[in-house]
Amino acid sequence: MPKRRSTTGAALGAALLMAVMGTADAAQTSPATAGQHPHRQPAQGQHPEARSDTARTRQGRLEGVTADGVTTYQGIPYAAPPVGPLRWRPPAAPPTWTGTRTAAEPGPACAQPEVADSAEDCLYLNVTTPADGADRAAGARVRARTRSDTPRPVVVWLHGGAFSSGSGDQYDATRMARQGDVTVVTVNSRLGALGFFAHPDLPDSGAFGLQDQQAALRWVRDNAAAFGGDPGNVTLMGESSGGASVCAQLTSPNAAGLFHRAVIQSGSCLQNWPKNTLAPGDPAATYFEHQDKLAAKGRGALGCRSLKCLRAKPVKDVLSLNGRFHQPAYGTSVLPHSPVRALAAGDVLRVPVLQGNTRDEHRLFAALFTLDGPMAAADYRRLLTETYGRRQAARIARAYPPGATPALAWAKVGTDRSWVCPTLAADRLLARHVPVYSYEFADRHPPAPDLHPDFPLGAYHSAELPYLFGMGDLRLDDGQSALSRRMLAAWTTFARTGTPGDHWPPFPHTQQLARNTPSGVDAAAEHRCAFWSRNS
Repeated sequence: MPKRRSTTGAALGAALLMAVMGTADAAQTSPATAGQHPHRQPAQGQHPEARSDTARTRQGRLEGVTADGVTTYQGIPYAAPPVGPLRWRPPAAPPTWTGTRTAAEPGPACAQPEVADSAEDCLYLNVTTPADGADRAAGARVRARTRSDTPRPVVVWLHGGAFSSGSGDQYDATRMARQGDVTVVTVNSRLGALGFFAHPDLPDSGAFGLQDQQAALRWVRDNAAAFGGDPGNVTLMGESSGGASVCAQLTSPNAAGLFHRAVIQSGSCLQNWPKNTLAPGDPAATYFEHQDKLAAKGRGALGCRSLKCLRAKPVKDVLSLNGRFHQPAYGTSVLPHSPVRALAAGDVLRVPVLQGNTRDEHRLFAALFTLDGPMAAADYRRLLTETYGRRQAARIARAYPPGATPALAWAKVGTDRSWVCPTLAADRLLARHVPVYSYEFADRHPPAPDLHPDFPLGAYHSAELPYLFGMGDLRLDDGQSALSRRMLAAWTTFARTGTPGDHWPPFPHTQQLARNTPSGVDAAAEHRCAFWSRNS
């Protein structure tokens, strides 16, 4: 079996807070801290029945590993290492090689604090594709497949992690590739200050991480056929900050033609968080920022008066700037306009969109407010007043009374106001121009981190990920496995056809994904969106 990086998130106290809140400075955290999955511990090791297989890309021949019905090629460079004079420049052409390059291990994760083997040289991707002769579960039949058959849809996965942490190899795409008969590509792109630094002397800076993603999509266009994939049928898919990246790419003219469908999981461009929402004392947050504002933060950074000085700084020094630089910049060639305004204006690529949330998104963050003890009703009312002002707080408290567990009321406020209702608003804007399919992941007892023994996480932010990917040693029970199969069928059918299946009507229908029979849900009513349209 191909090797995958193993990282263990902390379970309690300050260590858990760091795991959930990503790698930003203590004084500032990003809105997509949500993307740091709280229980990543990818599988690793060797499969006793593994064999090698090869593919020829434009750069040279690769030798991958075949096991469990899929062939995986890891650590493939899709751009030149962005180091030395290439730091804070658009991604350059990838290297070529003669002979056969072994692709059995992932490349380094992009540089991030607390991950010892992360590196600035990190622009690598991984490909997982059904092996020749594997079961074709999507067609409910078994037959040998050769590369002369119809090409498979390609799914390109952008991981979450606050635009500051994570890596593509932490998501095992074996089940998705094998069941859905798709080719899956997981991508590393520059993070934090190495990916989103801006400076007055760096024109067009602040979106290097998004440029990396576009370079990966161009690599897929040029090389998908070598793995049995269809370069004319590419789905761009991501969760949390990865989902926000997908949303941003929908508004980027430079991404036109590079993907043909979009899946946005808990990452709508319109999501935003008032102060105190993500963690106690946290400032208000949005996904994106204007380039001029970010460039002003870059002036004089690390005591440097020149880019030469900045490019000579060690990586650990640059990472100390992550708290200032964890938002993609707009007002650039990559994002000419704010993605929020682009959605409102209809300036989006004309591709079908599958978008949704988990039912209890904000419980993962509300749990942070209970680490030092239960939240009292007085604490809840104080937070509402500090966050929303006295008059609005009184209205919210009437609509969301503290009840027996005030932290759950705080979680409900955050889920509805900052996650779900903005996503539904984005659905309405997108549906004016493209087909949109809406979902709510609602398994109330998913695999969960041991965050707090008395705090029910429910369908928390990122809870759907183990249903789509292998996530280390996490295992699904029978009911969860059945839901996983239904979700994988819907996601890969969407990748194949642009719809998640005949049973799933387009927006304004929202499909609820739970262990029982799939059904629709009035998400706007469930999450009090009419109230928030009057009180945001």
